[in-house]
Amino acid sequence: MAKKAARRPGPLKAAGRTTTGKKRVVKRLVAKVAKKPAAKKPVRKVTAKAAPEPVTILDYVRFAATRLKRARVTFAHGTTDPVAEAAFLVGEAMNLYPDEVEPRAAQRVPKAAGRRIQRWLERRIATRKPAAYIVNRMYMRGVPFYVDERAIVPRSFIGEILESHFGDDDVLRLRDPAKVTRVLDLCTGSGCLAILAALAFPNALVDAADLSADALAVAARNVREHGLEDRITLRQGDLLAAVGNSRYDLIISNPPYVDAEGMAGLPRECLAEPRMAFDGGGDGLDLVRRIVDDAKAHLTPGGGLLCEIGRCKPVLEKAYPRADWLWLDTEESEGEVFWIEAGAL
Repeated sequence: MAKKAARRPGPLKAAGRTTTGKKRVVKRLVAKVAKKPAAKKPVRKVTAKAAPEPVTILDYVRFAATRLKRARVTFAHGTTDPVAEAAFLVGEAMNLYPDEVEPRAAQRVPKAAGRRIQRWLERRIATRKPAAYIVNRMYMRGVPFYVDERAIVPRSFIGEILESHFGDDDVLRLRDPAKVTRVLDLCTGSGCLAILAALAFPNALVDAADLSADALAVAARNVREHGLEDRITLRQGDLLAAVGNSRYDLIISNPPYVDAEGMAGLPRECLAEPRMAFDGGGDGLDLVRRIVDDAKAHLTPGGGLLCEIGRCKPVLEKAYPRADWLWLDTEESEGEVFWIEAGAL
């Protein structure tokens, strides 16, 4: 029988961070962008003038958001609207973390950074590539990751759940993070969840597995840049076949789960990403079924499986009607991530 767990914001979420920055910051920026200067008294002679060149960070966020909105690009890679993506691009051009953009809204943008923003906008609009590929960076839970077209752009609700349900709250906590010693991240892609797991479980060794050698090359760079080579091992292979007979206290996975209908309707931005990172077969659960069926043999007796499956909850519950799923909600999702104990598999 399926259950639904409560949630609480994790430490980064409580501070307002989203995938690319602070949600409250974005809201304040939206308000600032929408705010127009007071209207001047009309004059008799009207002369057409070119729009003033942007000068400050806020000016460039307004400028970029306007262009992105007019171009009707799709926001599906950590930003959900034109202002959030504009702030992300401007912040990267200024070498600022996402949550540093709004407090420095009045800061002047050097000409070189302004030209960089212009170039990035032109590429974003012309190619429809995700902004993360253009700047080779994305953030999860405030943590920066390198990314390019060899791996899917980092985004997963599991990052929030690692904080909210494996933290210091005795009511919501699924496991004591200090007692988790072995973790497996299946379908690791860029390695983002493996790295977040290493940060969440200080005593754990983490295996990160993926079928794609290209994705693992991106993951290797991220592991190296975060100085976690001694705690994260990358493994290439087909799902759990990549780890032999190893057992883990926790298996996490954000596998491909887009069904055939969804694959047919992917926006251009998603078509820039590796197809294998999305394609979950006809009903979206081709890989999820294999993970569920094989996970018990790779979990310790007190272990558990944490898996994101998008909107496939009805299909999964129909396929496993007796399974004891615990559905974990986040600030931006409901019924898209499940937890199941090893003993219930």
